[in-house]
Amino acid sequence: MSTVSIVVDAAHDGATLAAVVRESLGAASGEAVPWSRARDLCRTGRVTVDGALARDDAMRVKAGAKIDVTPTAPKRTEGVLPRDAVLHLDADVIVVNKPAGVVTVPFEPGERDTLVDRVRALVTRIEKARRQERGGGARDPMVGVVQRLDKDTTGVLVFARNMSAKRALEDQLREHSVERRYVAIAHGDVPSAKHETMLVQDRGDGLRGSWGRFRRHAGPPPESAKRAVTYVRRIEALRGATLVECRLETGKQHQIRIHLSEAGHPLVGEPVYVRDHAGPRITAPRPMLHAATLGFVHPRSGETVRFEAAPPPDFEACLTSLRQR
Repeated sequence: MSTVSIVVDAAHDGATLAAVVRESLGAASGEAVPWSRARDLCRTGRVTVDGALARDDAMRVKAGAKIDVTPTAPKRTEGVLPRDAVLHLDADVIVVNKPAGVVTVPFEPGERDTLVDRVRALVTRIEKARRQERGGGARDPMVGVVQRLDKDTTGVLVFARNMSAKRALEDQLREHSVERRYVAIAHGDVPSAKHETMLVQDRGDGLRGSWGRFRRHAGPPPESAKRAVTYVRRIEALRGATLVECRLETGKQHQIRIHLSEAGHPLVGEPVYVRDHAGPRITAPRPMLHAATLGFVHPRSGETVRFEAAPPPDFEACLTSLRQR
């Protein structure tokens, strides 16, 4: 099927993009089009509205808008953050549920399709719709990075929408007053424990790690070493693994992964900090780590807010498989 062009009529004013795409393709082909197909066409960059790429299948379209759908066009690789990934949005902060497989910020200059890019695009769409209702234009929103999650770590993450909010949230992180709780599946029989070490970029074998754990009697840690504290709470014994909660006092890069690995319990699915693990390895599509809870003092209201997100399907599938006896 070639490009299908539609001009939104009055009867469809305010309808979702997916609904208009579904109905129009069905009329053009004479066959019923599944909702999943209509949404996929939007999310993979094969739909434009008034000449602009439109990836948000839930966006509301206006009467008179021109929609072009090209089902045979190649999929565009940039991802889309769906609206249901937004846990909270106001003038100061946006809290999202990060998916796996996307970096928070660019790793290399020019890298695109980061979580920041996706959040900015989503906020732009939301603000554009709001401003259109009020008769104004859209502005490029600020998405200030306050914290990061690893590429394959999922879960709750907050971004600041102005510099005042960014400074306030960064101050809370420095004061260790932000509540950050993760759930993880780790190899072996993991006990509840507190892990406090000094993390360095190279522990002696090229990997990040705790000073003195790889090379004993290494002397005092260098000035560049960073204090890292993780509280691990045992939740459930599994087959060859344990479901645990990890509460962060500090938030250094790979902190949970390093502390569990050095304790002899690398994450299930861990690709890096696993070389010293002598026992059998449980396979998983990614490290089984999910940021489940985030709590902080709202920078404007002064009230303590708390956000939670359930683990994604791949985490639950791994957990279910390890519960089977």
